Amino acid sequence: MKGLFVAGGRALLGHEFVETPLSVMDGQLVEIGAINRNLASSLDASDLLALPGIVDIHGDAFERQMMPRPGVDFPLDVALIDSDRQVISNGITTVFHATTWSWEPGLRSGDNARGLLEAIEGLRPRLAADTRFHLRHETYNLDAEDEIAAWLAARRVDLFAFNDHMDATVASLEKPHKRQRMVDRTGLSGEDFDRLVERVTSRADEVPASIARLAATARKAGVRMLSHDDDTPEMRKAFRSQGVAIAEFPVNEETAREAAVGGDAIVFGAPNVVRGGSHTGWTRASDMIAKGLCSVLASDYYYPAPLLAAFRLAADGIVPLSRAWDLISAAPAQAAGLSDRGALAEGRRADIILVDDRLPMRPRIVAVIAAGRLVHLTEPSRLAAASAARREAVAAE
Repeated sequence: MKGLFVAGGRALLGHEFVETPLSVMDGQLVEIGAINRNLASSLDASDLLALPGIVDIHGDAFERQMMPRPGVDFPLDVALIDSDRQVISNGITTVFHATTWSWEPGLRSGDNARGLLEAIEGLRPRLAADTRFHLRHETYNLDAEDEIAAWLAARRVDLFAFNDHMDATVASLEKPHKRQRMVDRTGLSGEDFDRLVERVTSRADEVPASIARLAATARKAGVRMLSHDDDTPEMRKAFRSQGVAIAEFPVNEETAREAAVGGDAIVFGAPNVVRGGSHTGWTRASDMIAKGLCSVLASDYYYPAPLLAAFRLAADGIVPLSRAWDLISAAPAQAAGLSDRGALAEGRRADIILVDDRLPMRPRIVAVIAAGRLVHLTEPSRLAAASAARREAVAAE
């Protein structure tokens, strides 16, 4: 007999914590509340919280495994496997690797985007987290439009975001430190980088039509879309009119309010919550959550952040933990169109994390179950074989 019986934990069911056993088989949560003696193994969750796995729809921390220092590359398979270990150990059971395809060479080039897509597709069976491809399209990257459209039509892209960092790039040319960081990332000389920026910006008039064509292709393929760093309500309305229903990191409150009025999903960075504000000086995510202007938190650039953010929101009295958990599990699953996860419910995908919450604001992951498989365990003594599990079940009756 196969399967896993999780006993003794306080499970998040809806918005209530209930001490109840969970039975897992064939990748699904098959039963809640009953003792099952016929499963192959038992996991003791005493004194732990049992929570739905985290769904991270925007994270690019994997880039540090690809290029830990400017110009220092490591193989993509090595980087992705190491990133998989990191996301799982932080309770992330579904991860969308936010891959930027820019007009730049180097880390965010077309070659890297192609390589990442192929690596993710090839490695998926070996990865513990459900690993998906979130393509961040720099809208000035006009030469890539046809290839990206083909990817969208073939449903190789799981989420598609429109990014426009050109204004920030041009502004950074006058700031030596920022300029050098951009140049180092591309591998170009400073002079060649300047010429590239000039050539790309000269095609600005072509960008809106390209956005419209790609949005139409994504709509037809059923690929959900995001717009990144919307800075005015008008920008959010324009993207919504093209079927872009996820507002990712709106830069001010009025834009976030427009997104909320329009029923859009609104994404902010979990590191913003953990650190008490944005590293760029923009909107505080905790304020937006308190005002009902944030529905999703993403890891952004730091995989431990979603877990820590949920517990900080509860500790700070912004929202109860059950509501905070929605921001990193149920809501991102819904935004991404994944109806089979994000909650502990019979028939759902068995993505479950067990958390020791005894130390305030420092939750500790004890175990992670992804698609019914125990993929991470820090306390092996909690795992029992079938015979011991049955004895304990009988004793509990």
